[in-house]
Amino acid sequence: MKSAPFVSPNFLERIAEPASSFYPDYLAYRRGEIARAELITRLPHVAMLGDSVCMGIYISSPLGTLWRAHVSRGKNWFLHLDAAPGICSISKCLGRITPFVAIECASVGALVDDEHRRPNLFRRILGTRNFTAQVRNLVRARRFPDLILISIGHNNVDWAWRCPPHQLEEVDERLKQLGKDFRQNYTRDLRRLLECAQTQQHRVAIVVFGLINFESYFKGREAVERLRESDRSLYPHLETTYKYFVSFHPVYRRNLIRLAAIANEELRAMVEALNHEIVDQSEQIQLRYSDALATADLSRAELLHPIDGWHASVEGHNVLADAAFSDVKLGLQFLGLSD
Repeated sequence: MKSAPFVSPNFLERIAEPASSFYPDYLAYRRGEIARAELITRLPHVAMLGDSVCMGIYISSPLGTLWRAHVSRGKNWFLHLDAAPGICSISKCLGRITPFVAIECASVGALVDDEHRRPNLFRRILGTRNFTAQVRNLVRARRFPDLILISIGHNNVDWAWRCPPHQLEEVDERLKQLGKDFRQNYTRDLRRLLECAQTQQHRVAIVVFGLINFESYFKGREAVERLRESDRSLYPHLETTYKYFVSFHPVYRRNLIRLAAIANEELRAMVEALNHEIVDQSEQIQLRYSDALATADLSRAELLHPIDGWHASVEGHNVLADAAFSDVKLGLQFLGLSD
């Protein structure tokens, strides 16, 4: 599914206020000097790259899952389009500060991928866009974002998927290699974003989020499993998870948690190394690693979706949004957008 921009619905009324920093652009628009599209281009642009952790989705029947994979947008901790109370998303918080354009690039099943490896048939049917494709689309877009949030890699910690049988017991070398490959592929695509950011006429802030806190997450998952044992009508697609994510089986979880910790350390080290490469661009580009999601407490059953007990519920998205926005604020300050 292609990225679809969302423009603050009341942006014209807001920038028509003389106190707005966009008031001169509004006047140029009213005089017919610039078109509406150009006016929108001048608003701050915020993009979210990621996987289903960033999306309001859940697993059910194959057809239901396929349908949601292609239509699920604007119901998550990054962007929530419903004006009614629900998810206090990052975009809702940002909207109180300034009108803006939000770009959702996240995709169901997305991986930090080897650019030369074609997605498997299942992901192609889902319309999955891996990290390489998401970055490619963003780099080729007419307007490069001011703020880029990245939360991807959760599908990369499925260490038992396609695992040779002899490595299911002796996993240390496999986890080490998976972590190394993860950093190499992530670095390649993040460097492409940085190279594009260096050519822009505006400041760019990029936040790399660590993977979620799987140790606390599985405590919530175990609570969900106990609830389902006592009432089989609850979480009807809880076991369906294992068809899509082998390492969610209880026997494999300990090493999934280990791999996620390895991945987060690789992300932290990667950001530090890349910041050394762009030290001369510190006034133009801000690149930060955030452990906000890696330290968020996800240990309660109510934070998981009532259908699959895997993806985030409304309450779960609120926890993620609250955790993430604390670090997003620093990017907004760098861009001069904080209130």
